[in-house]
Amino acid sequence: MSDPKNLFFDHATTIQVTLFAVLLSSIWVAEVVFCVDKLAVKWKHSATNFLFMFSVLPVQLLLTFFVVAISNWAGLHHWGMLSFLPHHKHVILFYVLSFLLLDFFEYVYHVVMHKAGLLWKFHLVHHTDLDIDVSTTVREHPGETFVRVCFLMVWVFISGASVGVLIVRQTVQSVANIFAHSKIRLPYKTEKLIGTVFITPNLHHVHHHYQLPYTDSNYGDVLSIWDRLFGTFRQLNTNDTVFGLDTHFDQATCGSFANAIKIPFARFKK
Repeated sequence: MSDPKNLFFDHATTIQVTLFAVLLSSIWVAEVVFCVDKLAVKWKHSATNFLFMFSVLPVQLLLTFFVVAISNWAGLHHWGMLSFLPHHKHVILFYVLSFLLLDFFEYVYHVVMHKAGLLWKFHLVHHTDLDIDVSTTVREHPGETFVRVCFLMVWVFISGASVGVLIVRQTVQSVANIFAHSKIRLPYKTEKLIGTVFITPNLHHVHHHYQLPYTDSNYGDVLSIWDRLFGTFRQLNTNDTVFGLDTHFDQATCGSFANAIKIPFARFKK
């Protein structure tokens, strides 16, 4: 009988893609059923965002080869911060600490994308969605995909994260990102409890508010603890949250894939 752990790692890509597709589709349908959006309007909005996947996927697949190569090299040479942690005696502790380190690195990456002018031009495409829903998860400019995976290469080199650690991290991250962008709003008490540690849809929607300082807050990817530690944590009432960017409110630009993909190369006021 096959070991479930080996089965997961041997077919990680297939499992991740299947999980991502099923979860994305399920929440999309749930949003149609339980939200007030008309199906035709929602489909048009989602279709624009889904088109980004086709421009991002080739970049993601190509650069992932280098991520895996760096990870394998680090493992072979016992390189990186994680090489000092106990791998065999305390496996669960090792994976928890590895996850914390990579999640912190992702927080740093997100802050840099907002603060570095050139990088922000690519990241803002994600923020120009004027109606956040689960499809916003995949709204990423291929230029940002290139930068994001290059940052990941650096993080893997510094940390020495194994392929197993990266698989677990990516799986949790994908699920968290899908929920964070969905229109699901947690009840107040539940959100307060879960939001103490994790990024909830309530908290991530604040990050998508159209004005500063809210746009530059709640950078956390899976965990909200980094925002609380470094003073970038903010809350905003649902009724006061307006999606988009105050520099980009033109539906003809933001609602069109062909136009949105060109935004980083246009002149604008930050």
